[in-house]
Amino acid sequence: MMTSAISNPLSMATKIGTAAIGAVTGAVSDAAAEEKAKLEKTAKAFEAVFVRQLIGSMRSAGFGDDLTGSSAVDQFQEMSDARTADNMAEQGGLGIAEMLLSRLAPKAKSAAASVTALANKGQGE
Repeated sequence: MMTSAISNPLSMATKIGTAAIGAVTGAVSDAAAEEKAKLEKTAKAFEAVFVRQLIGSMRSAGFGDDLTGSSAVDQFQEMSDARTADNMAEQGGLGIAEMLLSRLAPKAKSAAASVTALANKGQGE
């Protein structure tokens, strides 16, 4: 039985090469999915920071004297504004994260496709 595997080394090498290419392609697919998840998380975080800045600017515009002007109220408003910004970004409030994803996701896919093409090219040689 061992002689048949040894007598046909080309067949054995082809099987090993095909398995290696399959593993690389699977790893690239997993990496692409992981990269997309990271990209989505980062885009939403960016939108949250932007919305926080927007809300902060609106609050600092000052619509007259503050009736409750204490540092505790200011701190609570900042925390509330941050939470509101996070929720808006998570739900796609202004669409900034979606716009970033539409611009950056094709570049991430292109990079993953390049790696897959290189792996497939290695199989052909």
